[in-house]
Amino acid sequence: MPEASRLRGVRQAPRWVCSLSRLRRLRGREQVASAPRANSISHKRAASIAAAIALAATTLALSVPLKAEPVADFYRGKTLRMLIGYGPGGGYDIYGRLVAEFLPRHLAGNPTIITQNMPGAGSFVAAKYIYDVAPKDGTVLGSLAQTLALDSMTNTSAKLDVGKMPYIGRLVTNIDTGVALAKSGIRSFEDVRAKQYAVGASGGGSATVLNAYAGAKFKLVRGYSGTTDILLAMERGEVDIVGAYGLPGLLVSHPGWVSRGEATVLFQASLKRHRLLADVPTLSELALSEEGGEVLRAAASTGEIGRSILTTPGVPPERLHALRTAFRAVLEDPDFLAACEMRKLMVDGAPGEEIDAIVRETLRLPQPVAEKIGQMMQ
Repeated sequence: MPEASRLRGVRQAPRWVCSLSRLRRLRGREQVASAPRANSISHKRAASIAAAIALAATTLALSVPLKAEPVADFYRGKTLRMLIGYGPGGGYDIYGRLVAEFLPRHLAGNPTIITQNMPGAGSFVAAKYIYDVAPKDGTVLGSLAQTLALDSMTNTSAKLDVGKMPYIGRLVTNIDTGVALAKSGIRSFEDVRAKQYAVGASGGGSATVLNAYAGAKFKLVRGYSGTTDILLAMERGEVDIVGAYGLPGLLVSHPGWVSRGEATVLFQASLKRHRLLADVPTLSELALSEEGGEVLRAAASTGEIGRSILTTPGVPPERLHALRTAFRAVLEDPDFLAACEMRKLMVDGAPGEEIDAIVRETLRLPQPVAEKIGQMMQ
């Protein structure tokens, strides 16, 4: 049968069926073509959501205050104060200004330190300001009396707890010594136990305590304005002994008295023998009783504190650590050591923790003992 005849014999599908099939095929192709586009929209939407979450987290983090700012950020651009409890020119002033000059080099943030003399009441005026008024944030330092802890126990009007004022370090001990010239005939402390000798003094000092607890027979001759006057009186024969000659000054003015034995050093007001005075007894070594040892040790502790620098109560631990670390670096700074050598200043440093321990031991003294020392040292 011809092809045309066969085709005419086949029943044709209705037009609407053909249209429906064609529509289904077209939709299938559209879905296949639109799949990549849908995936692209989905990824963009996810990225937008993630960015929004990150922004919200950052905003929340910035809105919460930091618990502890870095030390360097805190000190950067700040001006710190070094309060000196005495007038210009003395040891507390000289060493305080040295710290103000060199500490910023080693303190994180490299702040500036200015010095301010605040004399009065044996440095209690400055101590009270530091304790009660100054900011408790590590921006105020003090160069105060080495007897501050002991004085605070005998000064009923002081009302400050020195144990809460941490030290950042010591620059030098201020060990007082008792010295006699060769012409006096004194060769050891046993000589002053056996015979009375005149001691030049501006106050009580170690000689009074040694009379009470070490068996000495010192006759105190008071009224001298200072060590220089007493040395002149000793040269004139008015007194036999200078009773409180600070070791730093002794080494500058009369180095031969120590290095060449040109004078007799009878005692040293310190807790342990200084390396340059290895054969000279400390106060507590001369005590004749247990009570005497306690009193003399307490009296000597002030020399170990010497020229030290403290700060206010309540300084954040990380800043106190930074101050102490910087102070230790100062003690090893070649420029600092050269400056001290040029000015003929002795350096005998110690960490702040060691000075704090001495203060705590002093504050544990029974009140009657502290009062005895206070009376004798006047």
